[in-house]
Amino acid sequence: MHMTVLQVALGGAIGAVLRFLAAVGILRLVGPRFPLAVMKVNILGSFAIGMFVIYAAQRGLAHLTLLIMTGLLGGFTTFSAFPLEAVNLFERGSMGQALGYVTLSVVLSIGGLNLGLMIARGIWA
Repeated sequence: MHMTVLQVALGGAIGAVLRFLAAVGILRLVGPRFPLAVMKVNILGSFAIGMFVIYAAQRGLAHLTLLIMTGLLGGFTTFSAFPLEAVNLFERGSMGQALGYVTLSVVLSIGGLNLGLMIARGIWA
């Protein structure tokens, strides 16, 4: 159990630092007009997850999933598992579930953020 936690922690620390550096670099290039940094990091991280899932399965590297996917890519992106879960539903032929998952994830995440903002503003305003 300790090695599992250490793998996730190490990967997460590296991923978070990489996300920060990427975001700062993109922000310096394009400015703060649109959250392009987060979008680019999430797209790149999602791409990396897709690549890793196949690579790990073909090379017998599933033991690196916690370090790479949960830790590094989870720390790098802000929603690393979201697109993988949606594609898995889609590939299983569960179009309705995939659409529902995507819609609910986005809408409820934004709703949760707004609720948190309202509560926090009510408490600390």
